[in-house]
Amino acid sequence: MSAKYVLFDLDGTLTDPATGITNAIMFALGAMGAEVPPRESLYRFIGPPLSEAFAEFFPKERIGEAIDTYRVYFRAQGMFENAVYTGIPELLRELKNRGIPTAVATSKPEGFAVTILEHFGLAEYFTVIGGADMEGLRGEKPQVIAYVLDRLGLSPENADSCIMVGDRKFDMEGAAAFGMTSIGVTWGYGSRDELLSSGAQMTADTPHELLDLILKQIQ
Repeated sequence: MSAKYVLFDLDGTLTDPATGITNAIMFALGAMGAEVPPRESLYRFIGPPLSEAFAEFFPKERIGEAIDTYRVYFRAQGMFENAVYTGIPELLRELKNRGIPTAVATSKPEGFAVTILEHFGLAEYFTVIGGADMEGLRGEKPQVIAYVLDRLGLSPENADSCIMVGDRKFDMEGAAAFGMTSIGVTWGYGSRDELLSSGAQMTADTPHELLDLILKQIQ
């Protein structure tokens, strides 16, 4: 089936959230008495659920507290310590002009994702903005993708009508779980090797190259 919908990850794909996310992690670690590592060592936590990040620093019973503390900083200012990647607005505008519906499927809590996309003027391009819930019941990428598919009115059996675009293995593995076409982008926080080894069918080095790949799948 030719692809008809394009699902985008958020962090590392549409925007570069490094400053805000790492500031919020460092804030949470310091507030809870943990040693705060160098910022550069925290970039690997951009993409996966926060529970995975904090599991490296705290026992299981303290992870919920760590996430809540992280969100104090992130809600107040971290979500705005962010930048849209060059070329992304033009990519989204072109897809909209061509009548190609797009959605966001992110492991970030949905409310944060909506606020960020509205703040940067990107929300208008998406039919659905779907993310994790605040309780952690919908946090893994396959769960988020299933939720977005449902909101698009698609069953898992029709998921092959979608393209998943992301920068980490979680996006590629999520796409594979539903038989979606997957495109990994290399300007985010996963390497080309990570993307290909986790099932990316194609990779793009720029938004312009990504647009070309998407259009070839749609046509």
